[in-house]
Amino acid sequence: MLFHSSIRKELARSFGATLIVLSTVIMTMTLIRTLGQASRGSFDPSDVMLIMGYTVLAYMPTILTMSLFIATIATLSRMYGDSEMVIWFGGGKGLSALIAPLFRFAWPVLVVVVLLSLLVLPWSNGKIESLKHQYEKRGDIERIEPGQFQESAGGKRVFFVEKNTSANQTGSNVFIATNENGKETITSARSGRVQTQVNARFLMLNNGQRLELTVGQGDLKISEFEEYGTQIEGDLLGAANYIPVNTLPTLELLTNRTPAYMAELSWRLGMIFAAINFIIIGIAASSVNPRMGRSSNLVFALFCFIFYYNLLNLGQNWIANGAMSLAGFMLALHGGALGAGLLWLAKRHHNWQWRDLMRPARLLRKSTL
Repeated sequence: MLFHSSIRKELARSFGATLIVLSTVIMTMTLIRTLGQASRGSFDPSDVMLIMGYTVLAYMPTILTMSLFIATIATLSRMYGDSEMVIWFGGGKGLSALIAPLFRFAWPVLVVVVLLSLLVLPWSNGKIESLKHQYEKRGDIERIEPGQFQESAGGKRVFFVEKNTSANQTGSNVFIATNENGKETITSARSGRVQTQVNARFLMLNNGQRLELTVGQGDLKISEFEEYGTQIEGDLLGAANYIPVNTLPTLELLTNRTPAYMAELSWRLGMIFAAINFIIIGIAASSVNPRMGRSSNLVFALFCFIFYYNLLNLGQNWIANGAMSLAGFMLALHGGALGAGLLWLAKRHHNWQWRDLMRPARLLRKSTL
């Protein structure tokens, strides 16, 4: 049908424009937050673009769903404002007849949302955690930044180098504070270099001073040296002791019925059901008075989207704490949203009024009297 083809083309234009705008906003916000985390030492500054890319990829199900919702409301609101819906209604068609062309346009987007939510989301989260873990487990020498105090991987040493070479092999004005085996030591030297001996790396310090204090005893030893060597912690990356739930594959979540796993599963499945429900809600909420502006519908779309996703986050916490079951929450939120959307659509389709809905109840009450 010509009308179906034209509405799908307009939906595609609106969806593409909204997707570009939202993606740009999310990328800008993610870049700012990623740069802040890199400055605090959460991961390697050279991995900023990778972290940002994986983060935006994890946000794509939400971005696609919101773009589809806004495109639906914007397109249908424009048709109401330009009186095109009057022609549609005059041809004997109602709002329910719009469900088929809208889902015919939206099904590729819904398939992408399903793949992103169930497969790509845990993969991107796992890549982010892997980069963070790799940066946290790097060797002491790799942690040193000129002019900055840096802590070792185990938290037992603090390093400071005023300036060093590009390869981090030599430096000047070296300061090292350690707290190991009940002893606190402070070592300072005018220069230092990294030297490899028998498959082990040593930091060789020149022309410095060493202060050693035994904790709880108060005895202090001061010594000066021309050359002093200390072994550097190894660079081997250990396995992560804790694996975040949001990095686990969806199949693994399905095989383990713990509350934490079910909470993460509710989020992934929730994004899929939310995308479907927003199409129904968008059709019902797109009605607008031609004499009024269409901005109110877009404001409502934004408020409805934020409210729905806040309920998703809240329900995820409830499931993780054992306050609700996965099936109960999914039925209450997504089933309730679908039922409310279909009821609202039926009211718009049949042009029901609240007084018409209440009239059978009044008639029934009079007949019983």
